[in-house]
Amino acid sequence: MTAKQDMITQDLAGKIRHGIYPPKSFLPSENELANLYGASRNTVRKSLEDLTSLGLIQKIKGKGSIVLDFSRLSFPISRITTFNELNQSLGLKAETKLLEIKEVKKVPDDFSCDNTEPFIKVKRLRIIDGEPDVLDVDYISTKYVKEISPSVAEHSLYDYFENDLGLKIPYAVKDVSVQTVSEELAKMLELDPDRKAVLVKSMVYLEDTSLFQLTASYHNPNRFRFIDFARRSKI
Repeated sequence: MTAKQDMITQDLAGKIRHGIYPPKSFLPSENELANLYGASRNTVRKSLEDLTSLGLIQKIKGKGSIVLDFSRLSFPISRITTFNELNQSLGLKAETKLLEIKEVKKVPDDFSCDNTEPFIKVKRLRIIDGEPDVLDVDYISTKYVKEISPSVAEHSLYDYFENDLGLKIPYAVKDVSVQTVSEELAKMLELDPDRKAVLVKSMVYLEDTSLFQLTASYHNPNRFRFIDFARRSKI
C-alpha cells in the first residue's frame, strides 16, 4: 500500500465513521475522488477496495460505492490484518492494555501444536471508545523472536516482526467459533450473562511454512462482525 493510498483510505474511513458519508449514501465517483485527493484513479480504486474489504462500502455496478451500516466494527477473516492497522484505517479511538507478557513452555492443548520450543505469551485487551471489545492472546515462537518488550506489545507486534526483524508472514489459517468463556473473561469483555464470545483462533506461518504464531482472539459479539469476500466457483 502506498502512502497516498493509505491516506485516502484513512480519510474516507474517518468520514464514514463520523457520518459525513452516512449509511446508504454514495461516495463521490472515482474521478471526483481522484481530483479531490490529487491522485490517480488507480490509487483511488485501490483505496475503495480497502474500504470494501473493511466492510464499509459496497461497489454497485453503474452506480458507484454505497456506504454500508457499520454499527459493529468489521474484522476481515481472509486477510492478516492487525488491530493497529484497523485502528489507523478506521480512525478508531482505540487503545491497547497490556495484561501479560512472559515466556511459556507450551501453548494450550486446543491449538494442536507440535512445536517443542518455548513461546512468548502476550495478552492484550483492546479498548475502543472506552469499551473493552477484544482480548488477544498471542503465542510467538522463540525460535524466531527472542524477546518482546512491553512497548512493542503495546504498539504493534507486526511492525516489529516485519520491519525490525525482517520476517515474511504470508498466510494464516483461521478458525471461528462461538464459545462460553470463563467468568473472569466475560467480566473483562462485559459480555451478556450467557458469557458467549466469538473466538477467532489463528495459526500464522512464515514463507518456509514454519509455524510462527498462534493467536486466540475473543470478541464481544454485540459490537463486532466478521466479513469475507467470496467469489462463486462451480465445482
